[in-house]
Amino acid sequence: MNNNLPAKDRGIYYLLLVLFTILTSCVSNKKIAYFQDIQTVDQAQLENATKFVEPTIQPDDILSVNIFTLNPQSGVVVNQAANTPALGGNTNNSLSTQNTGFLVDKDGDIEISLVGKVKVSGLTTYQARELIREKVSVYYKEPNVQLRFSNFKVSVLGEVNAPSAYTLPNEKVSILDALSLAGDLTIYGRRDNILVVRDSNGKKEFARLNLNSSKVFSSPFYYLQQNDVIYVEPNKARVSANNAAQIQTIGVITSIISVLVVAISVFK
Repeated sequence: MNNNLPAKDRGIYYLLLVLFTILTSCVSNKKIAYFQDIQTVDQAQLENATKFVEPTIQPDDILSVNIFTLNPQSGVVVNQAANTPALGGNTNNSLSTQNTGFLVDKDGDIEISLVGKVKVSGLTTYQARELIREKVSVYYKEPNVQLRFSNFKVSVLGEVNAPSAYTLPNEKVSILDALSLAGDLTIYGRRDNILVVRDSNGKKEFARLNLNSSKVFSSPFYYLQQNDVIYVEPNKARVSANNAAQIQTIGVITSIISVLVVAISVFK
C-alpha cells in the first residue's frame, strides 16, 4: 500500500483487508452438520441402506484363534501358539502393539498344533471358526473356538483430531466408527468430500463420501474393509488460516517498499 494515501484511505484499505480475511476464514454451518436431510428421509429409504458384508480372510492376514474345552489345559498348546508374534505379515511398525496370532500364508493356510494346516483363505471368520471346530473335535470334546482378525486395520489421515492407523477388534466398522476413533473431523475438515482408498484384488478403488447427506448410508464404502485409507480434505478456511502469516508478511513487505519508494522520491 502507498503511504502517500490519506489517512482515511489507508484506514479503508486496512478495513477491507481485515474483512477479506474474516470472510475467507469463515466456515458455514451448512457445511458442518452431518446428515442435514435426515428429516426428509423416509423409512423405506433407510431400509435400502448398504448391508454389511462380512470380509473374507486373505493371505497375510493374521488371525487370533483360541480353543476352549471342558478341560482348560487342553487348548493351552494352541492358544500359546496364537499369542506368539506373527512375523512376516503386513504389520505396521507405527502401531503401538505387535500383532499376534496365526499368519495366513501365501497358500491361504494357517497351521494349528495337532490339526496341521487348515485352508482359511476366502472364508469369513464364522466359516473359518466352524471349520476349525470340526477339525479340533477329533482331539477335544465339545471345543469352543473363537476366531477373529488380529490385524484389521484402517488409516485415517487429514483434518481429524487424531490421525493414525487403527487396529480394530471388530470387523464391522463403518466410516463413522473410524472417524470417531480419530476424534472426529476438525472444524477445518471438508465433510462433503471424504476420500476412501481401497485395495481390491490388487487394484485401487476410490470413493468420495458426503457426510452432509444421508446418502452416505447407501454407499458401498460406508462399511470399511481391511487396510482402507480415509483422507479428510481441508476446507478453504484451513487454507486461509495457513496463509494468514504469509498475508501479514506480504503486507509488512509492501509497507516497507512503499516507505522506501517515498524516501527515495523525497531525497532524489
